[in-house]
Amino acid sequence: MDCLFCKIGNGEVSSYKIYEDEEVIAFLDIHPKSNGHTLVIPKKHCTDFTSLENSDITHINEVAKKIVALLEEKLSCTGFSLVTNYLDTQEIKHFHLHIIPSNKEKLKDIEEIYNQIKN
Repeated sequence: MDCLFCKIGNGEVSSYKIYEDEEVIAFLDIHPKSNGHTLVIPKKHCTDFTSLENSDITHINEVAKKIVALLEEKLSCTGFSLVTNYLDTQEIKHFHLHIIPSNKEKLKDIEEIYNQIKN
């Protein structure tokens, strides 16, 4: 399978990973809409939310709560949007949840944000 997110999930492609467990990985979006813009993906290939088991959705939401708390602590975010795209609006056909922080800071370099979160 030639899925970029599957390759990130199994370690074939590097990412700015900020969370990982047996089922999911969360990493910074390389084309962020704001500082700390994070994607949460299941490691197993699921094209969209309709192909996820309810337990997968529950786990992804639990991880999203952890990521939101982390970003609040490290980046002093003032709000968040959680977004998932479906069908034609999906650029990569592998389910991913966008966690998009709201903050008033100018967009920074992804490595600077990664180092701020990881420290």
